[in-house]
Amino acid sequence: MHPHSVLVTVTGHDRPGVTSALFAALAAHDVEVLDVEQVVISDRLVLGVMLALHGDPAPLRRAVTHAAEALGTEVEVTITEDPDELAAQVPVRHHVLVLGRPLRAGAVGEMARRISDLGGNIHSIVRLTHRPVTALELVVSGVEPRRLGAGLVDGAAAAGVDVAVERAGLQRRAKRLLLLDMDIVVVGPEPFAALADEVGRGEESRRLLAADGRSGAEVVRARAALLAGAPVEILDTLRGRMRWAPGSRALIGAARRAGHRAGIVTPGVAQVAEHLVDGLALDFLAANRLETADGRLTGRIVGEVVGAGGRGRALARFAESYGVPLTQSVAAGCGQDAAELLRLAGLGVVLDVARPVRSDAEPGPSAHLDALRFVLGLRMDDPEDPPRQATDALAAGGR
Repeated sequence: MHPHSVLVTVTGHDRPGVTSALFAALAAHDVEVLDVEQVVISDRLVLGVMLALHGDPAPLRRAVTHAAEALGTEVEVTITEDPDELAAQVPVRHHVLVLGRPLRAGAVGEMARRISDLGGNIHSIVRLTHRPVTALELVVSGVEPRRLGAGLVDGAAAAGVDVAVERAGLQRRAKRLLLLDMDIVVVGPEPFAALADEVGRGEESRRLLAADGRSGAEVVRARAALLAGAPVEILDTLRGRMRWAPGSRALIGAARRAGHRAGIVTPGVAQVAEHLVDGLALDFLAANRLETADGRLTGRIVGEVVGAGGRGRALARFAESYGVPLTQSVAAGCGQDAAELLRLAGLGVVLDVARPVRSDAEPGPSAHLDALRFVLGLRMDDPEDPPRQATDALAAGGR
């Protein structure tokens, strides 16, 4: 005899003992618990239990109804005899975190619409925290992870929220490696355009970027070529215009103290990035190194170009160098450039940075790093300055 599939749904005012009383009533019957969901909003309870029942369903229905009446709640019992329903594989689920400061109703609606348009189904929504960042966790199934990540990148920008995507499973609790796009932790002008301004070719550099849209490798090389013959001192000028966003150094320091390997990737200039990270306990840095000779820039890039697609390769290289599976990595970026990080990382985070991804503007601080700290499970009150000792990897040429 095939087991019956039973769904018990209890609703009503929440009170101590509801869950224990329901399961006490179920315990008298030959049932297997397949799934449980319980949500309390204010004082309203919704409790759902999926069961496999071996035996007559009538006594179970009576017992559950009696227990609900004693508790002053309502109950609905749905019974089917479809064995395929019980044998069906549990769909692959992903945890989607939506974070806002504040979190607007329109933003939640926009993200839900994006998930629905992708063919996804939201199984549950739970509020994780309210201050200083409001965070909702959505459990989603039915969407291939690459499509989910790419769709939510656009949704995050449209809704003005931060979004993190992570596959469900035990490994989501064990993160060991953090890679940050420098765009989210550093405030300053777009590096190649700013350097080109110093030699009177800034507009050419911007046109190349605008034509490509995502700064592919060939465009990065072409923009570097505009700098040929420029004195290396223009790098010092750019260094003086770049600064850490408030809280960035504390974020990196807190991650290092929590045991994470920490690294930065940027489509900018390595010589400028190295100046910024000097003294931070970083394990990895990927950027475009401009070749120099006789005190001048040659217009060429040394080594691998970090452009569109380069962030994902940097993450894979970083993880491999420390023997860390990508499922145990966290990668954070902004805009469309974060899509490849979402696809590869165990936990991918798209931040709604207040400034455009590539802009010469230097706006005020953004609160987006609070959201990233929350996603990483780091304390909000960690000190600003991280430990300043250099790591073995960087000292050995990890840059």
